[in-house]
Amino acid sequence: MDNKQSTERSSNYDHLEKMSSRELLSNMNKEDQSVPKAIEKKIPEIEKLVDVIVEKMEQGGRLFYIGAGTSGRLGVLDASEIPPTFGVSGDWVIGLIAGGDTALRNAVENAEDDTEQAWKDLQEFHISEKDVLVGIAASGTTPYVIGGVKKARKEGITTGCITCNEGSPLAAEAEYAIECVVGPEFVTGSTRMKSGTAQKLVLNMISTSTMIKMGRVKGNKMVDMQLSNKKLVNRGVKMIMEELKIGEEQAAQLLKEHGSVRKACENYSN
Repeated sequence: MDNKQSTERSSNYDHLEKMSSRELLSNMNKEDQSVPKAIEKKIPEIEKLVDVIVEKMEQGGRLFYIGAGTSGRLGVLDASEIPPTFGVSGDWVIGLIAGGDTALRNAVENAEDDTEQAWKDLQEFHISEKDVLVGIAASGTTPYVIGGVKKARKEGITTGCITCNEGSPLAAEAEYAIECVVGPEFVTGSTRMKSGTAQKLVLNMISTSTMIKMGRVKGNKMVDMQLSNKKLVNRGVKMIMEELKIGEEQAAQLLKEHGSVRKACENYSN
């Protein structure tokens, strides 16, 4: 095994089956504390990727994620949360997983082993030089992801990646490589744990920073969020009350009238 493949190294703990519930939980928590420290070291690399994504989006481009298994699910999750959180179209951020939507719930045999399928999947969305593609793979060796990133780069598309091993084949193919090395997993090779947590945190940072820089947040509020349930409507009312210094009834009426926190605040007159 390549000594750089830290995600596949044996756990720092053994005889897990003999541990009490408290021991299991405490030791997992101890391991998890290494994740934000690993990410902190990579903030300069994350910054570069965010800045190029914003630059492309300001010109009408989109952000694509591709991944397999846990990595693919995390990309799809992040992409799916952008429209309701920031009130943008569903095509601003697009997540694709090896094996298609079926793979979100069930493992699709050999889906990640096809080096050409990712590019075929991306073609359905007419990906172009205006867009940015980020490949997600804890190991950095997933053929589906490597193939997609490699082909996209050849086609002049800006590429990035998020991986948890140093010097991986995926990082070699991407222009903006983010390598968050979190070390061996508590359960050997189970990259849904620390590696998945690292990927989730980095995705949060990338998409949230991008949306803020694209003007989708005011102050610290999600003023463009979709009002899709009572909790979010109530949150919107409170935002308007706080921003405009008005009562709940008036704020609720403004929100109902204008349909968004931003529009309610912009169109308010004493």
